[in-house]
Amino acid sequence: MQFNAIVRTSALSCALLTLLACSESSSLDEQVDPANAVPVRVAEVSLNDDSALLYFAGVARSRQRATLSFQVGGVVSNRPVQIGQPLAADQLVATLYNPQLAPAAAAAQARLVQLQSDLQQSQRELVRLEQLHQRGLLAIQSLEQQQAIIESQNAAIDNAVATLQGSEDLSSESILRAPFSGVVESVLLEPGEFAQPGQPVVRIVGIGSYEVEIRVPPHMLASLAIGDTLAVRNSLSGQESSGTISEISTGSSGNDPLLAVLVSLADGAVQSGEALEVAIARERREQLSVPLSSVMRSAAGLSVFKVQDGRAHRTLVEVDKITGERAYILSGSLHAGEQVVYAGISRLAEGDEVEVLQ
Repeated sequence: MQFNAIVRTSALSCALLTLLACSESSSLDEQVDPANAVPVRVAEVSLNDDSALLYFAGVARSRQRATLSFQVGGVVSNRPVQIGQPLAADQLVATLYNPQLAPAAAAAQARLVQLQSDLQQSQRELVRLEQLHQRGLLAIQSLEQQQAIIESQNAAIDNAVATLQGSEDLSSESILRAPFSGVVESVLLEPGEFAQPGQPVVRIVGIGSYEVEIRVPPHMLASLAIGDTLAVRNSLSGQESSGTISEISTGSSGNDPLLAVLVSLADGAVQSGEALEVAIARERREQLSVPLSSVMRSAAGLSVFKVQDGRAHRTLVEVDKITGERAYILSGSLHAGEQVVYAGISRLAEGDEVEVLQ
C-alpha cells in the first residue's frame, strides 16, 4: 500500500512539474516590478459533481434457454431439426437408439404379469383353505401361512410395478422434445454419433424476451435494487434503450470479485447476441477542483497559493486524481469560490502582496 502511494505521488509530481514549467512561459515577467505587488493570474476553486455514469458490458441473450440432453446413453438415430429452425412446444427434437431399453421394459412387463397371475392363484387357494378351516378340517397355522404368501406376493408386485415404471421412463428418455416454443440455437451431435448420458445434444432459446448479464463491483450493489430501470445502449450502433434489474447476485464465485446483475430488456429493443453496455450511476460525490497548473510541490508536500486580502498564502492539499487540466482535491483547507494562483507562482512566497491580472 505504501509503495502504491509513493508511485501515485511521483506520477502526480511529474505531471504538476511539467505543467508548472509551461505556465511560467507567460508574458508576466515583462510586467513585474520588484517594488510593487507580484502580478498573478487566479482561478476559482470549483465544486464538481462527480456522479458520472459507469458502463458495464454484456451480451444480449434470451431469458428462456435450454440445453437438451438424453438421460441414457446410446446412438442418435434421428435429429429432424436444424440450426435456426422455429420449434413449437413438445415438438420432436431428436431420438436415441439403445438396444437395452426395449428388452428391459418387456422383461419388467412380463415379470409383473407373472406375479399378478401367481397372486390370483394364491387368492383362490386362500378361499379354499378358509372353507376347510371353517369345517374344522384345517389348522389355523396353514391358513396363516397362505395369508403370508399373499402378502409377500403383493410386495413383489409393488416392486415389479416400480421396475416397469423405471424401464418405461428410461425408454421415454430416448426421445427429446422441445420444452417450450423457440428457435434452435445450436446442434451438438449428429445422427450416428454416440451420446453419453447428460451430454448436450441441442440448444434452444425462446423468442421475444431477452436479458443481459453484467458484472459489477460489490460496493455498487448498495445503490441497486430489483425493479430499478437502467439505461442500455448498443456498443456498435449507439442505439439506446432501457432495462429492468431482475436478479442481483449475493456472492461471487471462484477468484472473480465481481457480482452478477441480470437486466431484463424491453421487448423488441434488442436481438440475441448483440453487444450491449448498461449504465449505472456512480454514487454521487461532490469534489473540489483547481487548475492543474496551480498545484506545486514543496518540501512539505503538494500545495497551492490561495489569495486572501490581496496576499498569497500557501495551502497544503492532497490531490485525489487528475482529469484533463483539472486537479481534484481530496482534502485541504480550500473552499468553493476561493481564488488560487495558476500563473506567476515561481515569484511568490508566503504572504507576498499580489496584483491579480484580468
